[in-house]
Amino acid sequence: MRMTGAGYTVVVPTAGRASLRALLASLDSGTGPAPAEVLVVGTPTETPEISLPVRVLPGGTRNDGWRAANTEWVVFLDEDVRLPADWRERLTVDLTALPARVAASRGHLVVPPATGGRRPTEDERRDAEHAHGWSLADFACRHEVLAALGGFDDRLSAPGADFVERLRRAGFDVEHGARLALRPSRQRGFFASVLEQRVHADAALLRRKHGTPAAPLGRHLLATAAGFATAGLAVARKPEGAAAAGAAWLGLTVDSALRRILPGPRSRAEVARMAVTSALIPPAAVFSRLYGEISALREKPRTPRAILFDRDDTIIVNEPYLNDPKLVRPMPGAEQVLRRLREAGVPVGIVSNQSGIARGLITPGQLAEVNARVEELLGPFGTWQVCVHGEADGCACRKPKPGLVRQAARALGVRPRDCVVIGDIGADVEAARAAGATGILVPTSRTREEEVRSAPHVARDLVEAVGLAMGERSW
Repeated sequence: MRMTGAGYTVVVPTAGRASLRALLASLDSGTGPAPAEVLVVGTPTETPEISLPVRVLPGGTRNDGWRAANTEWVVFLDEDVRLPADWRERLTVDLTALPARVAASRGHLVVPPATGGRRPTEDERRDAEHAHGWSLADFACRHEVLAALGGFDDRLSAPGADFVERLRRAGFDVEHGARLALRPSRQRGFFASVLEQRVHADAALLRRKHGTPAAPLGRHLLATAAGFATAGLAVARKPEGAAAAGAAWLGLTVDSALRRILPGPRSRAEVARMAVTSALIPPAAVFSRLYGEISALREKPRTPRAILFDRDDTIIVNEPYLNDPKLVRPMPGAEQVLRRLREAGVPVGIVSNQSGIARGLITPGQLAEVNARVEELLGPFGTWQVCVHGEADGCACRKPKPGLVRQAARALGVRPRDCVVIGDIGADVEAARAAGATGILVPTSRTREEEVRSAPHVARDLVEAVGLAMGERSW
């Protein structure tokens, strides 16, 4: 069971920096309700002794962190932030009594100004800019929403903006809380600005996922083209052309370096760093974008064309031979995941065995009334495919035969192989396999152990099953 109210777990992704010690110390010394647990994921070199319960998940990610949490809220903190004494108090106020539509709360990041009256370095300017973006440095989210959305996309170098976009498309809001967190600037490596160009590989994926237009490379593309033209013409022994191309490359590189140098402290170290990296950033950006575009073209579609659900014990609580619409109760998470799929434009349908009619235990009218109630509570569904035959009738539709799945795919205008079937017993996944679709088993108390062992994919609950179906977690 998850805690109710504002119970929260803190997740800290770490790369093993020394700043982790200071973060945990500031979290430990604060006033206000303490976290139920602190989960440190990644590669910590050491974990300081504090009074709060700390668990280390070696080699993990943010996604491993929230999945290991057991509270209503999960709060993500970067290891290089520092928390004031009242942060825990303010966090509790931020999370308490939020309406259900608000799924996340972000804190205010404060970046200290440059010391000694000097101009800020490029690292300090970047930190100040990132403080106003969709950083996950101090980000709280409801556990159930993280599960519904499949967590963060680990393929992205900066997954915050993508997660918020998916969250909003699912009908949730994000609020800015009253809490503050200090994020001191840190000196990055000499080539950090070059390595940061990997964000251009993200652009292709974000365009594919959300239709977000990729930022034009512009000057980076021109500088890279001029640099390669210079080298090519020199090898071809065309000095005049090489000189012209080289002049263009040099002009673009010097202009880029000056744009980065002039706002800063102009120290020798800063000038040297800007000069060298300004020559390397354009090709790094261009090749990163090219890599991202090729990867996006080669990647198979992650979203199924349609998702088909079994009815009893999958989207509604099982009542044997249900004949009373008043007894219809949605399964936990059913409304949430169905809303999410409709927001994403994924057609949904029902494939259900209802042999109670063949057995004389319910009437066709009662079945219609029950299904109408399911439609009222959880609909609309793109198709209802119901088999009313018994096991001895020899029909082609009763699961585990593929008839219902094929009929549903035909009704939705998709191929069976582009569908995912989610159900609670072996017959559901066997019907999917026979039709050429993908089956996901969500076991319940009536699922046999051998069915779980033989299922191609198994999820703990309906929310996780849809996350698997949508490709947001690995099979």
